[in-house]
Amino acid sequence: MRLIKSHGLGNDYLVLDSGGALSAERVRTLCHRNEGIGADGILEPVGSDQADHGLRIWNPDGSQAEKSGNGLRIFARWLVDHRGAPAAFTVEVPAGIVSCSVDGETGRVTVDMGTAMLEPPDVPCTVALRDSPTEVAGATLRLTAVGMGNPHCVVLVEDADLDGLPWRTWGRLLETDPRFPNRTNVQVARVIDRGNVDARIWERGAGETLASGSSACAVAVAARLLGRVDGAVTVHMPGGPLQVQVDADLRVSQTGPVVEVCTVDVSLPLPE
Repeated sequence: MRLIKSHGLGNDYLVLDSGGALSAERVRTLCHRNEGIGADGILEPVGSDQADHGLRIWNPDGSQAEKSGNGLRIFARWLVDHRGAPAAFTVEVPAGIVSCSVDGETGRVTVDMGTAMLEPPDVPCTVALRDSPTEVAGATLRLTAVGMGNPHCVVLVEDADLDGLPWRTWGRLLETDPRFPNRTNVQVARVIDRGNVDARIWERGAGETLASGSSACAVAVAARLLGRVDGAVTVHMPGGPLQVQVDADLRVSQTGPVVEVCTVDVSLPLPE
């Protein structure tokens, strides 16, 4: 089995370049930070009858994701750099078909993430959440549910020091909140000004991550819904900034970097 490791703003994925089949147990083994290669997930190329390429997205706990913004950027660069794909193409993920383009000069990747969804069945969640006050671990948080093809729970706060907040505790509890039947990604964010937002990410199935493309999109959507930002938003995360465009109809695109780290030939015995 050969895997190529890349990261997007510190959110790292392994792309299955050749050999072997994946299973939940194999994914957990390979993504383990101490006993495996270590990653926030694995990207598995699959066939598609509807798009130019198909992609299966594995979380490090062995579950699968419907969509991943950083994962799609990494997969797009792998297609161009290792499979000779053209600069623009479509990719089918479980949430649908997205369009990707790779800038030949900068290597930055733009992904059209589609239209954000707010209705509970589309997020999915059991109730509508839009700046809705909720008690979490003794604090009153205001929650906004956003569907980006995968579920998100955005918590906008006024505190300037996000890292002084127990946001990891909030993320862990909200990830498995019963109002989100498929669990949820959680973002705790503060609007800096009409073009900039600071965010921390708790990713479903992975926990704390340095960055997340779909999470950044959900944060920008929630902030625009509440009238706090304009269409072009830079979302600042611990791994770095991501540029997000939210149109008036809530169609969203994201643009950011990808860095290839290494190629790994796996010698670790893997579970059957």
